[in-house]
Amino acid sequence: MNISNVLQFKVSLKDIEPPIWRRIQVPQNYSFWDLHVAIQDAMGWFDSHLHLFSILNPETNKYDDIGIPDPDAFIGDPVFLPGWELPISRYFNNPGVKSKYEYDFGDEWIHDVVLEIIEPKLTHVKYPICIEGKRACPPEDCGGPDGYLDLLEILKNPKDKEHESIMEWLGVHFDPESFDPKDVKFDNPKKRWQHAFGNL
Repeated sequence: MNISNVLQFKVSLKDIEPPIWRRIQVPQNYSFWDLHVAIQDAMGWFDSHLHLFSILNPETNKYDDIGIPDPDAFIGDPVFLPGWELPISRYFNNPGVKSKYEYDFGDEWIHDVVLEIIEPKLTHVKYPICIEGKRACPPEDCGGPDGYLDLLEILKNPKDKEHESIMEWLGVHFDPESFDPKDVKFDNPKKRWQHAFGNL
């Protein structure tokens, strides 16, 4: 496998208007766990909930669910393949390939992850990088797309009876239009995995 290439993805959060999206580049030898960490960091999520990728397996022509396997799953429950064992290049093999990425099965934040291009890695660039994007990530645990839209309406109206409590809950000034790719800091996915699963 050629690891001198990078894969460029557009990651778009569904069911939100105007759109919230990021454009990232990651090494071709990344696993799905590594890509998950990069998406979390680029979007601005806290990685405090479960996730899954649902993507067509080009070898079986069936969809695979890739994420964190449940050791206590019952017969008939969805089977999640371990993301840290599967290279993204096995699935994202041509521009245009798309995956669903879901974060937080309660709030159901659904993202489209589309491979845009495969291009040579630049020697002076440290990957992954975020090169573009629009609008701030919604606050965690705000109730999914519908809850987020309600939150935005409350923030616009200081006279709303929930305005003060929402401002207290947010704890910081929140500008839904604000995003600068230069502010994105990427964590080391191996350290993130060790922190989450070091006892396995």
